[in-house]
Amino acid sequence: MQATAIAQPNIALIKYWGKRDLDRNLPAVGSISITLRDLFTRMHVAFDEALAADTLVVNDAPDAAMLPRLAACLDRIAGEARPRAHIVSTCNFPIAAGLASSASSFAALTVAAAAALGRELDAGELARLAGQASGSSARSLFGGFVELANVGDDIEVTNICEAEAWPMTVVIAITETGPKPVGSSEAMEISRRTSPFYASWVEQQADDLAKARAAIAAHDFGALKSVSEHNCLKMHSIMWASRPPVVYWNAATLRCLETVRGLQADGVPVFFTIDAGPQVKAVCLPEAAGTVAAALRATDGVRNIMTTGLGPGARLEADS
Repeated sequence: MQATAIAQPNIALIKYWGKRDLDRNLPAVGSISITLRDLFTRMHVAFDEALAADTLVVNDAPDAAMLPRLAACLDRIAGEARPRAHIVSTCNFPIAAGLASSASSFAALTVAAAAALGRELDAGELARLAGQASGSSARSLFGGFVELANVGDDIEVTNICEAEAWPMTVVIAITETGPKPVGSSEAMEISRRTSPFYASWVEQQADDLAKARAAIAAHDFGALKSVSEHNCLKMHSIMWASRPPVVYWNAATLRCLETVRGLQADGVPVFFTIDAGPQVKAVCLPEAAGTVAAALRATDGVRNIMTTGLGPGARLEADS
């Protein structure tokens, strides 16, 4: 009745923002992401009939705030009459800071809980369960380049290019280590209800997905750069035009964008993307990683640099 799983966060190149079904947590649009290799969340789940309530420890400290979401995810997997669980989570990167910690957390939790209960579910079924807790976590069930598509009244998640087939390096500029001021789910609803740009975002997403899919198939870095940066800026424009405006960026975020633009002007193969947070992810070809990391590290306001390649999907630990 216990198991341990590990999952990596994923960074969307073609973003998902907004939901079409709040109850089932279904995204309004499809998305394409890359799964990171060196950032991870490890989840140990132990069901115990003797426990009176679920418990959660995150990085060696009790975490009552996150526990209800994790407990609800376990209810969907095991039913509300399940034994209570002791959950131990370890994460090697900042949590709730725009680095997709919820994606890796719920992907790992879903895989570990299913294994602890002896449920043999394929990756698609696990992705749907994880996605009901965190929309982006469905993508962390798969490695490399991943597409999440809306299919009828459900989702379908597939690997569209293995990590080894087109290696990339992601240099992450950490500009703030604390939690973001507005959670993603709340911010999405604010945007859906109030942003004048939201309808256009939904309408244009199919075209962005097609362009990104073609660029990945052709290993065309320039084309992927163009559509990814444009999609990122559109998503943040929706937020900025919401009422109240949702602005995750800080001054260092903007300085990082200037740094990336300067590298591009010098011919360095790199582009930026930013999720719901202030951190800048610079996606580059592996040979440019050192140059990109040095430039971002020297950018005023950057607190730390994390560098990673692309990696695998969520999986059980060997001893589970």
